[in-house]
Amino acid sequence: MWLLRLSWVLSMLATMVGSGPAVPPPGTASIFADLSAAELGAVRNFLLSRPELGLSPSHGGPLAKNSLFLVELLPPKKRLALRYLDQGGPRPQRQARAVVFFGGQSEPNITEFAVGPLPRPSWYRPLSFKGGRSIPFTARPMTMREYEELHRMLAAAMAPLNRLLRDATGFWYHNSSCQHPRAGEGDGLGQRCLTFSDVAPRGLASGERRSWLILQRFVEGFFLHPVGLEVLVDHRDLDPRRWAVRQLWYNGRYFSSPHQLAESYEQGTLEVARLPLPPSRQLFSSYEPRGRFTTGTSTKVHGARVCEPQGRRYRLHGNLLEYGGWSLAFRLRSSAGLQLFDLRFNGERVAYEVSVQEAVAFYGGHSPAAMQTKYMDAGWGMGSVTYELAPGIDCPSTATFVDAHHLYDADGPVRFARAVCIFELPTGVPLRRHFDSDFQGGFNFYAGLEGQALVLRTTSTVYNYDYIWDFLLYPNGVAEAKVHATGFIHATFYMPQGQRYGSRVHSHVLGNLHTHLVHYKVDLDVAGTGNSFETMDIHFENISNPWSPGARVVQPWLHRQPCRMLGAQPAQQPHMGFCPVPPGRYHLAVTRHHENEHSSSSIYAQNEPWEPLVHFESFLRDNETIEDQDLVAWVTVGFLHVPHAEDIPNTATPGNAVGFFLRPFNFFDEDPSVASRGPVIVRPLDPPAFTRLQIQRWTPASPGPCSAPAPFTYNGTYRQD
Repeated sequence: MWLLRLSWVLSMLATMVGSGPAVPPPGTASIFADLSAAELGAVRNFLLSRPELGLSPSHGGPLAKNSLFLVELLPPKKRLALRYLDQGGPRPQRQARAVVFFGGQSEPNITEFAVGPLPRPSWYRPLSFKGGRSIPFTARPMTMREYEELHRMLAAAMAPLNRLLRDATGFWYHNSSCQHPRAGEGDGLGQRCLTFSDVAPRGLASGERRSWLILQRFVEGFFLHPVGLEVLVDHRDLDPRRWAVRQLWYNGRYFSSPHQLAESYEQGTLEVARLPLPPSRQLFSSYEPRGRFTTGTSTKVHGARVCEPQGRRYRLHGNLLEYGGWSLAFRLRSSAGLQLFDLRFNGERVAYEVSVQEAVAFYGGHSPAAMQTKYMDAGWGMGSVTYELAPGIDCPSTATFVDAHHLYDADGPVRFARAVCIFELPTGVPLRRHFDSDFQGGFNFYAGLEGQALVLRTTSTVYNYDYIWDFLLYPNGVAEAKVHATGFIHATFYMPQGQRYGSRVHSHVLGNLHTHLVHYKVDLDVAGTGNSFETMDIHFENISNPWSPGARVVQPWLHRQPCRMLGAQPAQQPHMGFCPVPPGRYHLAVTRHHENEHSSSSIYAQNEPWEPLVHFESFLRDNETIEDQDLVAWVTVGFLHVPHAEDIPNTATPGNAVGFFLRPFNFFDEDPSVASRGPVIVRPLDPPAFTRLQIQRWTPASPGPCSAPAPFTYNGTYRQD
């Protein structure tokens, strides 16, 4: 019901249809294309060559240094892009966004730069956030270099606890690099190392950088192997020698230092959580098959597959994707993921931009790490962890796969093979159909159109969770944005007090309840940029029956509410057309387009949620008119996840997907899928005998055999070219 209601609302962001749509030439989409490996490298080399910046390589060296953290496309301003796309204006200059950590100075800060022109940059200038606020250094995302120092510091700090950890878990925290155990080697437990997962926010107030770490046994699926020890580390200082363990939590008790915990163990006053060694085979957190289905039907043969017997029905030119009436440009930005531009149907622009903005997960729990966990995944490089998609599993074997290049916490462009896939998907249900019965055992006609959609997909593996991001295009002018959640649950050590906050999913594992929320930007330009916003709802009336005196009729009627102004607070003088939005509580908010409100979150929100650089509420506070304006819809979708035993080893995708639809509403004269040549119409020629039928179709009578795909292959590496 929610998805349907949302689609009504979004589809009403239109007023009139323009005339004479023009299909843009394929080359125009490239203004939105991600930076190539060569462009990323050119930006990095240019900035490193500037002596005034004093940049050092990202990897190695001290934390107190100036380094380049992120480089990605800086999209052109909308007015410049539309002038180029619609009016034949000059092509916007291609620029990059560069994020620099200035840690090697007395007052460290973060500065973002525009760098151009590409492909041969010669200048840079600072970028600013709305309100002109500077970026505090403690808001920076974690880097591999900081994690290296955190590991080194933790190994030294845990030394007094090695005996406790060995006795209780069979594992301990090594001061060396541990490798995942490989099947068939030794006891399957490798070096019996402990590892950790860190949670965020990193503190309780602005300017802090204190992280709770959950210690886990480093086996396959280590996220499900907490050992009952959580450690609070203060790592705000840029000199790791000044870092310190501030608190520990072990098996329900708090301790001020590792030595205090160790003394409690030595004195016999500690209640020890002793864990059996994990088995070397069929570990509960692994994907190895175990158990049997009772019906005996075979799973040792391949299941159904997507087939393209007569070739692909879509075209891909660089980053321009075309399918039926649809055309769009897409990119995979390192900061936040998939972003669509210039979304058109039959040449008519529907949206200027549809993009993922943020994914958050708010947890509850008994342990300190669990109650502190409020993940905001743009701060964890949500768009840069787009690892290789497996043909036949993550996407059909027939899909088109596209590589991506990211320069995120790296000393050069890193190629992520098969990071995006595109495929046509049989939906398994007809797009539309009708059997016209004659109510005498026969029929007048049957007609149906098979259901298909084009899917644009990528994934984000943000540590334990895997998000599968889809944009789907249907032949009837409907577009869908959808995300599936899978991967490992965020788990903590089970204690009886914890059952209030989740479920015991294994002997010593608590699956903590959490809420997933995903935010999208939908910059709709339906028949131009002058759009209005209207909601529709169903009301009921109880009226006299006009054709039967004395009787009553209860029936629904359509209530339309034009919103001429939308705001977080009521207007000073309430008037018709004002639609208040309760602060922080909305599925949909509509604002006017502003260049300094290009995103609803940032990579800094995770480590600075108290005074965020991008404060979305401020988008709504100005109480601007939104009638016949360039409007942006901000859409929030989500679901509550109470983990359960069936989330072992991984959360499954069925039932864990949310999204929204963009649906035309009186935009076309009829269903635009009538342009498809895919329907089948069957008419009897000799009723009531029904021995002769006329079968009309506009495709070959038989689709032909499906070709066998090549054997499964997978590489899985992501490295600098």
